[in-house]
Amino acid sequence: MCTSVERVLRNGSVARLRPVPYDDPLAQALVEAVQQEYVARYGGRDAAPVDPAEFLPPAGLFLVAEVGGVPAGCGAWRVYPPGGVEIKRVYVAPGFRRLGLGQELMAELESSAVRAGHRSVVLNTGGKQPEAVALYGELGYTPVAGYGVYACSPDAVFLGKQLPAGEDESWAS
Repeated sequence: MCTSVERVLRNGSVARLRPVPYDDPLAQALVEAVQQEYVARYGGRDAAPVDPAEFLPPAGLFLVAEVGGVPAGCGAWRVYPPGGVEIKRVYVAPGFRRLGLGQELMAELESSAVRAGHRSVVLNTGGKQPEAVALYGELGYTPVAGYGVYACSPDAVFLGKQLPAGEDESWAS
C-alpha cells in the first residue's frame, strides 16, 4: 500500500488510512498512546522489541488513521515468521471507539499483507483487553501457540488465522 485509502465509519465520518514510517512523529505519538493504555491496564509498557525498520514497505507497514484530520488510531504488521506477518500496535483513540475503525484498520492491514504475498497472520493481546479479544474473534482469529517475550505470560492471548490467496494466485486454488 503506497497511498492512502478512505473508509466510511459507522457514524458516517471518513477515516483516512495512510502509511507512515514507524519513527514518524505522528506514529510515535500514537504508539505512545498505545503504551499508556498498557500502563493503565497492565501496570507497564510493552516489552516486546520493535525495530522501526521492520515496518518499512515492502517488509512491513505502519498505518495511521485520521478522522477529520485528527489522529484516531494506528496499526502495523511486520514479517513473522517468513511467509506470515505479525500484527502490532492496533489502537483506536478513545473518542473514535465503537465506530468500526478497529475493523477498518485490521481489514487494511490484512489486505496489504496479502498484497505483499503473505498467507498467515499472528498477533498477541492481553486478557485485560476484552474488546480487542472480541474484535479479533469476530474477524476469525483463533488461538495459536505463544511466541516472543510473552510466550509464557498468563495474561497473554495469542491468536492467528490464514489469509486468503492474493488475486494473482487465486487461479491456482
